[in-house]
Amino acid sequence: MGCLEGKVAIVTGAGRGLGRSHALSMAAEGATIVVNDLGGELDGVSGSKTPAQEVVDEIRAKGGKASANYDDVASWAGAERLIRQAVDEHGQLDVLVNNAGILRDRMTFNMGEDDWDSVMRVHLKGHFAPTRFACVYWRERHKAGKPIAGRVIHTASEAGVIGNAGQANYSAAKAGILALTMVICREMERYGVTSNAIAPRAVTRMTESLFRAFGEDAMKQLGPESVSALVTFLASDAAAHINGQAFVVYGGLIQLLQGWQTVAAIEKSDGWQLDDVRGRIAELFKSAPPKLAPLG
Repeated sequence: MGCLEGKVAIVTGAGRGLGRSHALSMAAEGATIVVNDLGGELDGVSGSKTPAQEVVDEIRAKGGKASANYDDVASWAGAERLIRQAVDEHGQLDVLVNNAGILRDRMTFNMGEDDWDSVMRVHLKGHFAPTRFACVYWRERHKAGKPIAGRVIHTASEAGVIGNAGQANYSAAKAGILALTMVICREMERYGVTSNAIAPRAVTRMTESLFRAFGEDAMKQLGPESVSALVTFLASDAAAHINGQAFVVYGGLIQLLQGWQTVAAIEKSDGWQLDDVRGRIAELFKSAPPKLAPLG
């Protein structure tokens, strides 16, 4: 038996790239998968049912169970339908992997309002809305006295930790997802639900042009399968003790991330005045770590 035998999992944005890899990996471990994908382009424009159905067909051809969903996860009604489909068609929901995303990269001075709104909507709201309705489902099950081993796995990015030039929208959305991860951890732990995040590096349709600059050898080491191995583990019962954590994962490396924390301090017995700040601010940086390097 696989480690996810008897589980029902939703993977958003699962028609291609990392989402497809996650869906195949979890299906191989026995999970029934709801493959969600709008089938849109990288910038979120247009859509097709083909990618989601192709992944469903691939899972079924290998003896697994899956169904397709084409709802917009950033739509309140669409997110609710997605959660309801898993429960109505497969009897339950155990795992939600929030993976859907788009790119609208621009330098801040060139970014339009729609570039900002679209990326924030798909990434941040597209994580929150399905999570919200999944949490409603799990809370109601808890009230009914039914056992719960819920898992929410969010897709963040190193860009949300240190920022990335040309990605103000994407970086801000991913930082929000990291915060959301912690909120869901604190709110849902009492109900038997864990909430964790990954910050993956993998060569997919979305990142191929970025990683090509690192050379063919680097690209070969950045297959999505390594990321999906961690996602599949976090979805399992063996990961019940892991909650509120964030991981960088790529190739043969997994790193545990921690958020903003105090690295230096200055103090005085009474309140600060401007001259005090001016005279002592440099003390903060004497023992502080150096400035973070650019992403990549």
